[in-house]
Amino acid sequence: MDDVNDRHNAKMKKIKAARDRMMETKTEEKGLIMVHTGPGKGKSSSGFGMIMRCIAHGMPCAVVQFIKGNWDTGEKTFLRNRFADECRFFVSGEGFTWETQDRERDIAAAQNGWKIAQEQILDPEIQFVLLDEINIALRYDYLDIDEVVDFLLTRKPAMTHVVLTGRNAKPELIEAADLVTEMALVKHPFKEGVKAQKGVEF
Repeated sequence: MDDVNDRHNAKMKKIKAARDRMMETKTEEKGLIMVHTGPGKGKSSSGFGMIMRCIAHGMPCAVVQFIKGNWDTGEKTFLRNRFADECRFFVSGEGFTWETQDRERDIAAAQNGWKIAQEQILDPEIQFVLLDEINIALRYDYLDIDEVVDFLLTRKPAMTHVVLTGRNAKPELIEAADLVTEMALVKHPFKEGVKAQKGVEF
């Protein structure tokens, strides 16, 4: 048993030494453009998890929610009721496109959301902005992808972090981003007839 522990400890020391050498080269800080996309669940959930981190670190933040409309989601209720001073929360969508069935209204709502998003990103007090489901608005061309990418690359303050969520992120956005995570769908209860569950989906 001692031999196993000795080998393990020796291996961990080598890994730590290599890790320490690698970390010495990671010195840059910057505001990141992050994309959460893919068909799997967890894109918005991850973004809201990062909002919680920001609040814990005393980093003022903002959420601009596209598409979803005025659902009574747990995250909106939680942030507005308990952390309104720490996190601004805006809802620009009127619901999914199959609910509104009005492309012009959807476009107007998305463009209003993008106007709010730009204001929040440019606000020097705000350090982190979550653009929830903006990828859906971009997918349906409610927003101009070139305009969004150009703004993020040329006008976003250097130390402001921005997360953009939603499936089917456009290639231009993926190219511009610093960090891209694709959520894979392995299994989902919806396919077995289970409806969206409070606390899990919303």
